[in-house]
Amino acid sequence: MLIAQISDSHLAGSGRKTYGIAPMAKNLKRCIDHINAFEPAVDVVLMTGDLGDSGSAAEMDEAAEMLAKLRCPFFMVPGNHDTRSAMRAAFGKTACPAPSDQFINYVINDFDLRLIGFDSSIPGKPGGEMCDARATWLEQQLATDSNKPTIIFTHHPPVKCSVRESDKDGFIGAAQLASMIDKYDNIERILCGHIHLVTHTRWHGTIVSTAPSMGMQLDFDMTMTRPSMFYLSPPAYLLHHWTPQKNLVTHTITVQDIDGPYLFEEQ
Repeated sequence: MLIAQISDSHLAGSGRKTYGIAPMAKNLKRCIDHINAFEPAVDVVLMTGDLGDSGSAAEMDEAAEMLAKLRCPFFMVPGNHDTRSAMRAAFGKTACPAPSDQFINYVINDFDLRLIGFDSSIPGKPGGEMCDARATWLEQQLATDSNKPTIIFTHHPPVKCSVRESDKDGFIGAAQLASMIDKYDNIERILCGHIHLVTHTRWHGTIVSTAPSMGMQLDFDMTMTRPSMFYLSPPAYLLHHWTPQKNLVTHTITVQDIDGPYLFEEQ
């Protein structure tokens, strides 16, 4: 099973560059084309938030038009730059099959891995949260089937990653989520976005992975003293391979022209 994870496209709407600088619509298109051409075929695409930059309907409409070209199913959760209402209006139950009109939380059982979309956003705030209502819902889903291998995909990493956007923005309820995760040994991964950088860390019996952005790489400042900055970078996504041996192997796919390939035997 192949899962492509796209995150933090920060579309500006109408094909415009984000902040007048970053060609995020063009970058997202390049990733979509790359995923469509990948062999073997990708089974599903998960989008871990910040599809748009301001949460406007125009941004979601642009995203919907572009993502409709994917040749496989795709699902999403909102980030702190998205609004739930605009996301629902643009994608409906197909990509956001949440049974409630409040949070965009849902479970997909159509694959070898169970996929749990978890809405960690707080309207108007940059950080993440697992409130009591979301905690109750997630506990119920995890308890429903404690044997099937499971991925939770959400926007905010619940662990500090030595990056301002995770460490200072915070995640309300992270300790409660940690105690919940501790009880289940079938959670293969928690997939996140938000920090625009690739990280992998062991956390309470599972692994938290964060995806790159579509082309706005955050400044990596472990001193936490510099203002938030970004660099223009090639578009990239994560490819998660659930192997026949039941290992989840993750590759970072950077979509850019490179020199090669060359055969080792000829060098």
